[in-house]
Amino acid sequence: MAIVGIAAVDRNGAIGKDGKLPWHYKADLRFFKEQTTGHSCVMGYRTWLSLRDVPLKDRLNFVLSRETHVTRFPSVIFLTHHESVLELNDRSRADTYIIGGAETYRLFLPHVERWVVTEVPLAIDNADTFMPENYLDEFAVNETRDLGDGLLVKFYSRRHKGGVVQTWRGDATQNLERL
Repeated sequence: MAIVGIAAVDRNGAIGKDGKLPWHYKADLRFFKEQTTGHSCVMGYRTWLSLRDVPLKDRLNFVLSRETHVTRFPSVIFLTHHESVLELNDRSRADTYIIGGAETYRLFLPHVERWVVTEVPLAIDNADTFMPENYLDEFAVNETRDLGDGLLVKFYSRRHKGGVVQTWRGDATQNLERL
């Protein structure tokens, strides 16, 4: 299935500050849950720690780490190489969402087929974590949604040769039984 990058970014491309999301919008959290439930989510170890070692419910949680870890949660799998995620994705019947942080986004940039980006109407002072530069260069918007509170979600698809863009609607589906 598809590899989809999903992120919330401020006006300067910031995604974090001090190991956390520097904002809290219920509408965005609800949207994230709707989009990713029933799918696999890939995160770096620091993103996992920001969840306080609690897996995202009703999702398969892949955590990239330089070291192996043991977890008590059956829905959490620690992996040391992003290639392992790519191999598992090839066998999956659900999409794989790349949920951060910055290094994880960078690792998967060549493999992301679609982006779901929430534009946050803020510019965070002293943000310390940013999306990779030019991450949307090979993509085109094919849908925009207003979540309220000034939040806009844009759905992007990768441009193909000749400028043709495969259209994609960001409707959430419940795919947990297919994991």
